[in-house]
Amino acid sequence: MASRVLQRVATGLHWRRAGLQANVPAAITTRGFSGLKSLFVRKVDPRKDAHSHLLSKKEDNNLYKIQFHNVKPECLDAYNELCEEVLPSIHADPEYPCELVGTWNTWYGEQDQAVHLWRYRGGYPALTEVMNKLRQNKGFMNYRDERGKMLLSRRNQLLLEFSFWNEPVPRPGPNIYELRSYQLRPGTMIEWGNYWARAIEIRQQNQEAVGGFFSQIGSLYQVHHLWAYKDLQTRDKIRNAAWHREGWDEVVYYTVPLIQHMESRIMIPMKTSPLK
Repeated sequence: MASRVLQRVATGLHWRRAGLQANVPAAITTRGFSGLKSLFVRKVDPRKDAHSHLLSKKEDNNLYKIQFHNVKPECLDAYNELCEEVLPSIHADPEYPCELVGTWNTWYGEQDQAVHLWRYRGGYPALTEVMNKLRQNKGFMNYRDERGKMLLSRRNQLLLEFSFWNEPVPRPGPNIYELRSYQLRPGTMIEWGNYWARAIEIRQQNQEAVGGFFSQIGSLYQVHHLWAYKDLQTRDKIRNAAWHREGWDEVVYYTVPLIQHMESRIMIPMKTSPLK
């Protein structure tokens, strides 16, 4: 269905462009399309500041870390038990200015993978404080040693959250979660944010939107959108319904060219995840 809608939008834009070019001077045609586009996009001037300042929530000063751990298949159960024993204790300890937002196993996507999302209230100073304290925590260092024996590889990123997404908060389950990751073309983050500032209003109607983030350290110009659904059937129904809402087809049409690569993971929460 998405491809049919995109085809109709593209055809409509083609005939609209052809008609304008046939009857209007080129300079006016260009201005006309710029004006049409400005009605749809909330413009941000990228020259005023770094995109991280323009797109993030200045009042919160939250920093996020996402971790991807590829686990040896025979060690996955033991790995999960180890994480469920150690990670909640860090989350609950007021000495650490961090929170475990969610922790999952990938169901569809990369197999035998764990994903952890942390929030540091206070930004980089909070992250530094937590890291320094954890190095002095013998229980955590033992956890790291044991964890290392179970992993094939691991990577992480530091993220900021988009100002127009809600902050992730604990939610009851059971749910499945979809992490959609987009590798954007360098220089297009502001444009992506402009379009999604409107798109998220279309996708909030069923409360499926959990959080939206963009990378600061690690793989750059990468965006992560986190969604929650009751099950795969509900996901399919909600995503198809979005195409019947005004503006969604145009958002997709204009944002697809900004993407170099995209990936979807369907994830199941671990027992101790705040996002159930």
